[in-house]
Amino acid sequence: MAPAPFQVFDRNAKRMQRDRAASRAQDSREVDYLRDEVAARVADRLLDIKRRYHTVVEIGAGCGHLAKYVDDDMMDRLVMYEMAKVPLERDAGKEYQVDVQRHQGDEETLVFEPESVDAVVSSLSMHWVNDLPGMLIRIRKALVPDGVFIGAMIGGDSLFELRTSLQLADLDRDGGIAARVSPLTNTRDVGSLLNRAGLTLSTIDIDNIVVNYPSMLHLVSDINAMGEGNAVVQRLSLIKRDTLLAASAIYKEMHGNEDGSVPATFQIIYMIGWKPDPSQPQPLPRGSGEVSLGNMFDSTSHKL
Repeated sequence: MAPAPFQVFDRNAKRMQRDRAASRAQDSREVDYLRDEVAARVADRLLDIKRRYHTVVEIGAGCGHLAKYVDDDMMDRLVMYEMAKVPLERDAGKEYQVDVQRHQGDEETLVFEPESVDAVVSSLSMHWVNDLPGMLIRIRKALVPDGVFIGAMIGGDSLFELRTSLQLADLDRDGGIAARVSPLTNTRDVGSLLNRAGLTLSTIDIDNIVVNYPSMLHLVSDINAMGEGNAVVQRLSLIKRDTLLAASAIYKEMHGNEDGSVPATFQIIYMIGWKPDPSQPQPLPRGSGEVSLGNMFDSTSHKL
């Protein structure tokens, strides 16, 4: 029996955060900007693949951000798979250009019939998953042969301005560093995760989305309104007022813009992987090459 994955994130706390945030529907819609932007870019990547899908499953669908950017020319059906009930139903009365079905379920225990899904996408939910390899393996099993997975997750150096400001404030006020912001996946690890899950022909690229806020406190408010508050198991339950104000002053001093606003950088890691199929391009056997790369480089250097 395989050991249980190490629990970095409190999934129950994350579900409650998402429910609480989406229950304030109007405030929740006002902070859809980041999820909507990334969902649009994921939809573009799905559109770049010149095929029409019968069933596409969106993992961690939230309030239905991807559904805004797809239509019935791309697919017959979009299944929104989300662990929190309130965001899943926040815009249930909205009409989309594609048939939308809603399913409440946890990404970490994803259950679909084997080889039943043409494509799986995930937009800004994977950074809260404890068992990423297990989730990707279940996705690969659910895909039909030559099915595609497209993911977008917050990672790398995201919110480095907030991290450094909070760390310096904690050191100054309390003499140590607390777990204020969740750990994120490195870009170099994503390719290994896809390969470990058995997904092939993988491609990875990165976008930096910079959003300007009036202050650090406005950024923190928006993060909470998105349901993206800290859910690390070892998190502290509160932050002292003077520490928060010190962090805000440090943020403005170190990273502030000339107009008085402060930037927040979200590094989005996009990934594409395919379920293996004999129809896909295959590498030639080792040693079957007929032209030496060394000779090619030598001839090119002589011409230059």
